[in-house]
Amino acid sequence: MSCVLEVSGLRVLRGKTTILDHVAWRVKPGEHWVILGANGSGKTSLLKVLNGHLPPTAGDISVLGQRYGASDWRDLRLKIGVVMSAFAVAIPPAEIARDTVISGKFAQLDLWARVSPADRVAARGLLRLVGASRIEKREWVYLSQGERQRVLIARALMARPRLLILDEPCAGLDPVAREKFLAFINRLARRRGAPALVLVTHHVEEITPAFTHALLLCRGRVIGSGPRRKLLTSANLSATFGAPLRLTRKGSRYQLR
Repeated sequence: MSCVLEVSGLRVLRGKTTILDHVAWRVKPGEHWVILGANGSGKTSLLKVLNGHLPPTAGDISVLGQRYGASDWRDLRLKIGVVMSAFAVAIPPAEIARDTVISGKFAQLDLWARVSPADRVAARGLLRLVGASRIEKREWVYLSQGERQRVLIARALMARPRLLILDEPCAGLDPVAREKFLAFINRLARRRGAPALVLVTHHVEEITPAFTHALLLCRGRVIGSGPRRKLLTSANLSATFGAPLRLTRKGSRYQLR
């Protein structure tokens, strides 16, 4: 079975600074990953490379067996859905939630493409999937942070990606909204036909049981990559964050001290 995503020998250099150093990573169908690392570990740079916004210095990236450089990266990018807080500032305040979702089909921010009735039906279905049907015609400026995250996930799903990357999606959520959102993500991951999910976070508390694998980054290098149950240990996380840490479990969730 071919990988959804395969990264090998990935390096990003800017001047004398090494941002990513020989990163190797494979995501197979049915796997859901969490990427953990401190500020400056290379998480955001890795996402920018995958999204075509940061050219690598060396290395290979393949999506569904198609390699960046040998295929049109604009087409490959549509197969990777990305939800980043940076998108929020580019969405017009008066754009309604349904149109924001539709914009994902065209990889646009600020929808201007011609929209078909089928596009509207698909967007309504996705808003229903993410539990946001009631805000279909609400303008972006009036959405809460949690509602915006759900709309952005629906937007990413509009292009039917095989990989969905969530970059710190709980940032700015209060504790109750965070738990509701994480429960939704856990249901989405377990849904039949769901894309492979990648959760990028600083917080082990946000790792729900549906996530099967972990990638640990420190200063642009991979500390470890593999099944979550084996990889998430106090020793590995201490190396990842550069401090003595103790990992504990409470039920199906983690805590770090």
